[in-house]
Amino acid sequence: MIDPQKIVFGLDSFGDLPTDETGKLMNQAQAIRQVVTEAELADRLGVDVIALGEHHRPEYAISSPETVLAGIATRTKHITLASGVTVLSSDDPVRVYERFATLDALSNGRAQVVIGRGSFTESFPLYGYDLSDYDLLFEEKIELFSKLLDEKPVTWSGKTRAALKKVEIFPKTEKGSLDTHVAVGGSPDSVVRAARYGFPMILAIIGGSPRRFVPYVKLYQKASKKFKTHAYPVGIHSHGVIADSDGEAVELAWKHTRKSLVRIGNERGWVPMSREQFEREVKQGSIYAGSPETVAQRLAATIKLLGAGRFELAYGAGELSAQARLHMIELYANKVIPRVREIIAEE
Repeated sequence: MIDPQKIVFGLDSFGDLPTDETGKLMNQAQAIRQVVTEAELADRLGVDVIALGEHHRPEYAISSPETVLAGIATRTKHITLASGVTVLSSDDPVRVYERFATLDALSNGRAQVVIGRGSFTESFPLYGYDLSDYDLLFEEKIELFSKLLDEKPVTWSGKTRAALKKVEIFPKTEKGSLDTHVAVGGSPDSVVRAARYGFPMILAIIGGSPRRFVPYVKLYQKASKKFKTHAYPVGIHSHGVIADSDGEAVELAWKHTRKSLVRIGNERGWVPMSREQFEREVKQGSIYAGSPETVAQRLAATIKLLGAGRFELAYGAGELSAQARLHMIELYANKVIPRVREIIAEE
């Protein structure tokens, strides 16, 4: 069991557009500034990580996580500045490394890149990539990115970008390498790939019982042993709403989180989530909605089940008000996190 004091707790945002004090939906510029304000609060309250996801959709404001993180870097002191995720498949590994190495310098070593294939595919046609190359793009680009981490002259060739021959990339980081994780949505191949390259793995658990991910944790550990790489404690990313009472949190989550999930589901052909399904997710699935005590109990159980060393709460919840989001961060930092540590230590 991991030391409860060493478990990393974070917050995830895609730059969801919140409502203001009058109930009016913020525009995207206002939403970006709101995320910076929320990151400042999280830093003051001792949250370990702020992770910003890349999206290219009207309901989300953040398409360039590292740019927003650079702004946050100038107004915070301790919090780790992560992407959540950087869609490496539709980006250039060299440019990703340069941008995050620059962020690392600005933040005195607090940058962390979380790379993934991307469950949303808007960036592929936007940047001129063919979705038929979905697997090849990520396989080649993660291979190149892993070489860049050594910060030595790189020689590489493939089908998806120009070859490199003894090329050095700048700037160099002060610690000698960029902190890198891989986000996995549930593909066994992705789990094995993370193990092969020796990257810490973050599981995006956005529906169903966390128990169904136990085999993925075991696969990661088994594959790491096979490849003789280090098997890190896994990270978890899940949605949640925390409020003063269970009833308030559940109703906010039903109104806002469900609306966001249904919108995405309509695009992908999913059956809209019923109230019964929603309440099942809240009680035993992957939506952490409730009072601080209720959320802490459920988080502690999930962390113990998966032997996790990191949990990130996706707190935006669609059009949840800015005021409710700030209050949620306060409850998460001041009540949920210490209570989770306490529960795990007791056992």
